[in-house]
Amino acid sequence: MPLLDRDDSVLVVIDAQAGFLKKVDAEVAADVVDRIRWLVTLAGVLEVPVTATEEEPERNDPTAQPVRVALPPNSKRHVKPTFDLTGTPEIVADLEKSGRRTAVLAGLETDVCVAQSAIGLQKAGWRVVVVFDAVASPGISHEQGLTRLRDAGIELLGTKAVAYDWLRTVAKAGEVLRLGELAAPRGIVL
Repeated sequence: MPLLDRDDSVLVVIDAQAGFLKKVDAEVAADVVDRIRWLVTLAGVLEVPVTATEEEPERNDPTAQPVRVALPPNSKRHVKPTFDLTGTPEIVADLEKSGRRTAVLAGLETDVCVAQSAIGLQKAGWRVVVVFDAVASPGISHEQGLTRLRDAGIELLGTKAVAYDWLRTVAKAGEVLRLGELAAPRGIVL
């Protein structure tokens, strides 16, 4: 697989909401939220478009506050009434408007909304990458989701790999990663 091209990427944050996070081990949830927040911040610095989805925010709460405040001003948040985001025309239109063809996915839950969205986007002709350490599901459902994604031919990359693919050079990494808001996320050594 080729390296990710930041000029062809869109970061999609799927349902990073308290209603889903509280089902996951607290330490795992904290790590995932921090990694998503960090990816969103990096995307903003590198001008990678960001789209966030929320499933039933009135019941599951909005996107987690650390992620929500990191969203770049031009990012979009959409209510997603379908598990597969491609079943919601407004979200697809937002992604298509970017002119990019690589969707980088993070969020919850690995085995349902992330998996169905990844498979739906792949079927629609997108290159899809799931950030395996920035997604979560309760219990064994996380591993089951990763297996399903792998079996479907979806690319799985870690947070660090996505960052360095987007950065490409030692000079760019040095310039960007020195920014205070881009101190390494929980559990990642840059």
